Amino acid sequence: MSSNPNIEDTVRDKIISQPDVILEDRDLMRALIAANEKTMGGNIVDLRGIAMERLEARLDRLEDTHRSVIAAAYENLAGTNQVHRAILRMLDPVEFESFLHDLGGEVATILRVDAIRLVLETQEDATDDSAIQSLGDVLCVADPGFVDDYLTGGRNVPLRQVTLRQLQTGNESIYGEEADWIRSEACLKLDFGKGRLPGLLVMGAEDPHHFTPQQGTDLLAFFAGVFERAMRRWLS
Repeated sequence: MSSNPNIEDTVRDKIISQPDVILEDRDLMRALIAANEKTMGGNIVDLRGIAMERLEARLDRLEDTHRSVIAAAYENLAGTNQVHRAILRMLDPVEFESFLHDLGGEVATILRVDAIRLVLETQEDATDDSAIQSLGDVLCVADPGFVDDYLTGGRNVPLRQVTLRQLQTGNESIYGEEADWIRSEACLKLDFGKGRLPGLLVMGAEDPHHFTPQQGTDLLAFFAGVFERAMRRWLS
């Protein structure tokens, strides 16, 4: 090693006074290690260099995981706030008609869905009911058994309170004219209490990735529970 290093005094003094600057610079440390390997020759394996490369790879993976966890936490928090706001807006109306209109309007906007439909099973023919027709953009009536058939598609599969799925097209009996551009939906099965037929709250989206089977359903299950209790009040 030369006693007279080929480096400017100012740069050398700064490195000596602040060595952490070099140690924290990943590109600079990699260049120094590569230069050191060249001086050792091609027949010598630098285990420290190999170990450092592996540690850098592990650090990169940990940083990616850390970013993913933080992003998921923020997304969950945003989703929770979104559902809470929708529930508060849903509980504001004091009349059932306003309740349903808000459901298809401001509540749908808060939840960022393109359509919301409430399906009620009934044993009576309600096709000529003017009150139901006036709420036809939100409220649908169906024969007993429709809810289970719609959720299972006629297959022998377990029924869940919340079903998320992607579609080729929406069901026309539920979405009406909007059925053609519905590409994903969330189906919330509703229990209105003993002696009452079940219901179904359906949220439809034009985005095929808005609702997918891989997503969590805890927040939607909570929303369904609140909605059930609100509906029991109106039905009573």
